Amino acid sequence: MKVLIVNGPNLNLLGTREPEIYGHISMEDYLEKLKSEFSSHEILYYQSNIEGEIINRLQEDDFDALIINPGAFTHYSYAIADCLKNIQKQKVEVHISNIYKREEFRQKSVTAACTDAVLSGFGMDGYRLAILSLNLNLK
Repeated sequence: MKVLIVNGPNLNLLGTREPEIYGHISMEDYLEKLKSEFSSHEILYYQSNIEGEIINRLQEDDFDALIINPGAFTHYSYAIADCLKNIQKQKVEVHISNIYKREEFRQKSVTAACTDAVLSGFGMDGYRLAILSLNLNLK
């Protein structure tokens, strides 16, 4: 299975950005762990701070399943939500922190309804749990 992980704005700073919320490990280091644990999968990774670039990447349609952490776009990007609606593959939305314990504006996801499942508050392990859920054939 070819799994695409897409991260939105500011998630390129994982490991240094607010470590009390997001932890101390970089996404690159965590990806190595994922690739080792799930060696039977091809894990692709993409990160952008730009909404349109994320949409363009999703529309490349070169993956079997999607794990997306839209970052701040979670709360207001109807454009990414519309794009997700058109992807007819397993999709899991992941949030490192528990968005429901944070500021009020972070407690709403306009993209979640366009995915099959949402994981929130499991730290970086949310990505791992998402891959495990894909193996259970969510759909």
